[in-house]
Amino acid sequence: MPDAKQSPAVRRFGSFEINPQSGELRKNGVRLRLSGQPFQVLSGLVERAGELVTREELHSKLWPADTFVDFDHGLNNAVARIREILDDSSESPRYVETVPRRGYRFIAPLTDVAPRTPTVAELTPVSAGVMPAQAPRASVLPVTKRTPSSRLWVVLAGVTVLAALVAGVVLYQGRLATSNRQLAVRSLAVLPLKNLSGDPSQEYLADGMTEELIGRLSMIHGLRVISRTSVMAFKDPHMSMPEIAKTLGVDALVEGSVIRDGSRVRVHAQLIRGATDEHFWSENYDGELRDVLGLESEVAQSIAEKVEVTVTGAERARLVATRHVSAEVYESYLKGKFALRNSDAAEIKEGVAYFEDAIRKDPTFAPAYVGLANAHELFGSTFVGGAPVQEERQKATDAARKALELNAALSEAHDILAVVLWKQWQWAEAEAEYKRALELNPNDAIAHEGFSDWLLSRGRTEEALAWAERGRELDPVAVSGNGIAWILFQARRYDDALRELHSVLAARPNEVRALWLLGFVVIAKGQPEEAFPSLQKAVSITHRSPGSLELLATAYAHSGRRKEALRLIDELKQRQRTSYVPASAFLNPYLALGDYDQAFFWFERAYREKSAILLWLKVHPFFDPVRNDPRFKDLAHRVGLD
Repeated sequence: MPDAKQSPAVRRFGSFEINPQSGELRKNGVRLRLSGQPFQVLSGLVERAGELVTREELHSKLWPADTFVDFDHGLNNAVARIREILDDSSESPRYVETVPRRGYRFIAPLTDVAPRTPTVAELTPVSAGVMPAQAPRASVLPVTKRTPSSRLWVVLAGVTVLAALVAGVVLYQGRLATSNRQLAVRSLAVLPLKNLSGDPSQEYLADGMTEELIGRLSMIHGLRVISRTSVMAFKDPHMSMPEIAKTLGVDALVEGSVIRDGSRVRVHAQLIRGATDEHFWSENYDGELRDVLGLESEVAQSIAEKVEVTVTGAERARLVATRHVSAEVYESYLKGKFALRNSDAAEIKEGVAYFEDAIRKDPTFAPAYVGLANAHELFGSTFVGGAPVQEERQKATDAARKALELNAALSEAHDILAVVLWKQWQWAEAEAEYKRALELNPNDAIAHEGFSDWLLSRGRTEEALAWAERGRELDPVAVSGNGIAWILFQARRYDDALRELHSVLAARPNEVRALWLLGFVVIAKGQPEEAFPSLQKAVSITHRSPGSLELLATAYAHSGRRKEALRLIDELKQRQRTSYVPASAFLNPYLALGDYDQAFFWFERAYREKSAILLWLKVHPFFDPVRNDPRFKDLAHRVGLD
């Protein structure tokens, strides 16, 4: 490869400029953090634009022998980093083309530009107290004779110059203060870290580290952090950074990648201003997989310092808290979390197995107990219907309490415990756990939504909506479509609920919970036939789960299709003989059929099971036909909702 000094100082391609001599890559004038081997590879390719640069040439000219990984891994990772920062694609390249098994070619048009001269403001640190280049300059007045009159003029001139300088300082400081206010970061989103390991099976590691980083930053009260559900919608974004930031309503974005090579992990992270697409911080972190919690802590601390958010002593203690964990334990833990992405019974079972494996290997690793508690709570839910409710709730309670015994500051454990206590009708205890979870993690959208449900079940609809709206800010994807729609449904604001659900389904047509809630709303509106398509789709996606069959039977009953409703009820009863079907699956269909005696038979069964459906006795529209029945009033009293 030719000597880089023979090349023009600065080359431009697209909105980028590269200066091999100064080691700088800029986009629209803003410097990007690309250094080391990735910068050398890009510089070498640009020098020979249009030509094939073989892997052997890159190896001999650019790659030292003592690299972090072997040459093939190192070069692949360097090219992946280049493509990441250039927003390029190996499938449809605009800048760097891969020539299979041979090397790479730079394919974008290049133009030579004059080296960029830094401004005085850029060369002079503001903190040094030196005036910026645009500050008023003092004029030099000639002094021909030192007479009293001339001295007076000199003094007057000096005063004038001093006044101009003071005015300039005040004006500059005012502008600087305004600029700082405009650039202050009070909200951010951690976009899904990219798996650059070259192994799709390592996707769980990138997703898990994304979630852990979100969790650490979420503990800071002065920073609004978008929840996992919303950011995962941008895993393969087709939008610019400013567009994503605007969609999520944040000041800044965290973007990065994870590379695993054996037991070693490298994390790259950078901060981007949402409005300007400016990259204003970037760093790499290397370590062993057993120290990955420490890496996550380092990244979170660096981000908190860079955005200059106020962190209290207690928050900092939780932010820096870390411990060694074996690679095998952490892998099982992350694989368990990865399995819980969807509320599918088979995947939840898989998650339980992974969490139990992590606990067997390290009984002191508290996060694994949190994952296990979450899995059991999900598995026993009415919608999944995977196992007897009481049995699964007890397992969830035991696991959550064990997690808190090991680490009382785990907000997610308090949140799960709150859910279980709430479903056990332990109203005051559940409220206390929700408040503790929110105190520890003010950015926990799930806790916001859970507490809004607690308020809703108590009949405090307006308060519930306010908490859910705050949850919407933290998780615009999940909470806006589901949590708020559920509250609006219970408040009989059916058209508002439909607007929320249609918005979600326009973006995610197979969102099961949204399909399910849509069925509730249109049935309550007196349009049960319109519920058939969404509910039949939910039945198919969930493999005929009890919750989906129950609601489809309810829609059939309300539309006068009694035979179809009874057929589905019979299917649920047949399944009860060989597997668990919650008593709540029979309530709404019998109410819709007008068979209130049968409905109250299943109400009593649901009471013995402590079914979650009884949480809504005070507000659920489907219970209106029997609300004045003495049996219903007695039931509400026993549940604690009279």
